[in-house]
Amino acid sequence: MGKISPVSAKYIVHAAIQISGIVDRPDVIGAIFGQTEGLLGTDLELRELQRSGRIGRIEVEADTKSGKTIGEIIIPSSLDKAETAIVAAALEVIQRIGPCNAKIKVEKIEDVRISKRKYVVARAKELLKELVDTTMPDSQELADEVTYSVRVMEITDYGRDKLPAGPAIDEGDEVLIVEGRADVINLLKHGFKNAIALNGTSVPETIKELSKHKTITAFVDGDRGGDLILKELFAVAEIDFVAKAPDGKEVEEITKKEIHKSLRSKISAEQAQLELKTSSRDSFESSDSKVTSSVNRRVESRNDRNETANRAEGRDMRRLPPRPMPRRPQYENRTSQQSAPATVSADAKTKFGSMLEDLIGTRGAYILDRGLNIMGKVPFTELLPTLKGVKTGVYAVIFDGTIESDLVEVAEKTDVKYLVGMDSKFNGSSRVVLITATSL
Repeated sequence: MGKISPVSAKYIVHAAIQISGIVDRPDVIGAIFGQTEGLLGTDLELRELQRSGRIGRIEVEADTKSGKTIGEIIIPSSLDKAETAIVAAALEVIQRIGPCNAKIKVEKIEDVRISKRKYVVARAKELLKELVDTTMPDSQELADEVTYSVRVMEITDYGRDKLPAGPAIDEGDEVLIVEGRADVINLLKHGFKNAIALNGTSVPETIKELSKHKTITAFVDGDRGGDLILKELFAVAEIDFVAKAPDGKEVEEITKKEIHKSLRSKISAEQAQLELKTSSRDSFESSDSKVTSSVNRRVESRNDRNETANRAEGRDMRRLPPRPMPRRPQYENRTSQQSAPATVSADAKTKFGSMLEDLIGTRGAYILDRGLNIMGKVPFTELLPTLKGVKTGVYAVIFDGTIESDLVEVAEKTDVKYLVGMDSKFNGSSRVVLITATSL
């Protein structure tokens, strides 16, 4: 008897069976062949179809529970759709299997080729993806990869400091100075072979030598770090032009278009230095305004408290005549000013000395109240405008700088009692007590 494997079948018939009794598998198969014999004609006789291999082996899966048998019949078929449907429908005419009543219901006819087709499509997608990603790269991608590899291989160690650089440093008259190796690699990637890296914040001797006989363009990041690098370069090297990456970006991450745009927008070193000074001055003015406002608030608060206390004692300060200003020792020359005045207590002198020592090298200034508490700290270069803004309530000023006549004049107008500095160039007389480091 010919057989057909479910794997080579085109359709598979799935039918559910319910039998009101206990029967065996051969009873079911015998009923199928026996009760469909002659029903469908010679061409669709199940025995002949199975013998010719057009119907496969009939599978019966049955289970017995509570005196009844239920299960499934599976028939593979290589017939066409119509013939398979006729054979499937013929199963439902079977009403008895052995001595028991039975009911067969065809649940579905599965088209094996659909599941195979789904598998083929899914697998084809996987194979195509692998082909595109690994075995068939785009020609432009191949060219870009090769070009990038060659350009990166061109990076060299230049000079006695072994700085990362492109291969064309000595060939042309122009050199681009960048911050690090990654910046040089990015420029090489986009065809710029005349870049050299600082490899740190300090400027190497190699860069200083190059700046003497090459046209130097400093190409820095568009952030605060880039400004600091520029200040260092201006201090020790001869820079001709300055180019900056877009704001917030680094040279190592910008695109070819951004590189060209930045280099086309480069400015002269003189203009860059002017912009740096303007930026620093604006920053100091902003800081100074905040400190001045803070000091003013503290002075006003202290004056309010004093006025409240005086009123509680039954006195109104506004009605009292001004008290005469106590005279301070007059110092006729620089030598006398540098000696500690007699009116300075030992504790105040110790505190002044300690604060002045803290300020050494900072170019800063402390503003003190009558209790010798620090009301604020400002840069020495902004001390004059700060005192003019405070106007009153300042008892002493300690700073890392030289006492000069303009500072003494402002201190007198704002009723400052003590000016404590590193040195003094004031030779006149003043009611402000002047103290220098040597007298402390």
